[in-house]
Amino acid sequence: MAFWTDVYQDFGDYSIILPPEPYVFGCSHIRPREVPAHIARPFYASTNSEAQSPSGSVPSRKLIPLGGDEEKGLRAAAGLAKRVREFAGSLVKVGATTNEIDEQLHAFIIENGAYPSPLLYSGFPRSCCTSINNIMVHGIPDDRPLESGDIINIDITIFFNGYHGDTSQTFLVGKVDSQGQELVGITNRALEAGIQACKPGAPFKAIGKAMYGVIRDKDFSISPQFTGHGIGSEFHRPPWILHHLNDEPGVMQPGDCFTIEPCIVQGSNPRAWIFPDGWTASSENCARSAQAEHMVLITETGVEVLTQ
Repeated sequence: MAFWTDVYQDFGDYSIILPPEPYVFGCSHIRPREVPAHIARPFYASTNSEAQSPSGSVPSRKLIPLGGDEEKGLRAAAGLAKRVREFAGSLVKVGATTNEIDEQLHAFIIENGAYPSPLLYSGFPRSCCTSINNIMVHGIPDDRPLESGDIINIDITIFFNGYHGDTSQTFLVGKVDSQGQELVGITNRALEAGIQACKPGAPFKAIGKAMYGVIRDKDFSISPQFTGHGIGSEFHRPPWILHHLNDEPGVMQPGDCFTIEPCIVQGSNPRAWIFPDGWTASSENCARSAQAEHMVLITETGVEVLTQ
């Protein structure tokens, strides 16, 4: 469980999330939620092994045959992920704990015949990620009650009939100050700009350029540490989607399916540091961060958002 302190700083009036003391390293002490045996699981959960690490064998980029069973499977997984994200939004209330939210989302996912993809991925102990205020990504649900003025990103991924569906949104809790509202709004606009840059033959670097255009004249920055990724039967695979200005090679092709998930931070420092749990990533100076994510498919004529 993280502790927090009320502060006022240049970035607004909100609570900073910090790791508890004494520090506990790793998260093996957190008991994972149970999944019924009849639910199909991704390989990393089926074998109780860790997911492949960046230094190991990584799946290659794969184009999805349009109009076939793979596309149907992706659409079904993305559609369920959207429903879970919408349900998550209904659970965001002052006084609710992120553990309670995770428990209800876990049950909803199971009831719909799917597996919560984060569970046991490289040892992650919960079924979704809940990132509050200065937490940029990968927050582990705990017993902290949500406060009026918080912003919370809930990152949803499900594994359904052999395919992953992935989406997230940052929600406002109670009365959020104007700086927090602006941060969430501009994050959603950056995501939309990135999506609009997608089409067959477009360079992947156009996504980051479009997002930069949204924040260029404002006091926000885009994290270069956390990227979008190809998705399908694998949770993560190429292409890797960079959200900041970049000069990465490669162009989009029909059948590319990937996530766009910019992490926008208040101020000019987008760097993150990791809590002792090995997952929770806070902005370096504890400025607030927001993230929004959609899963997109490049078609013969443009782009389609599968989680919208």
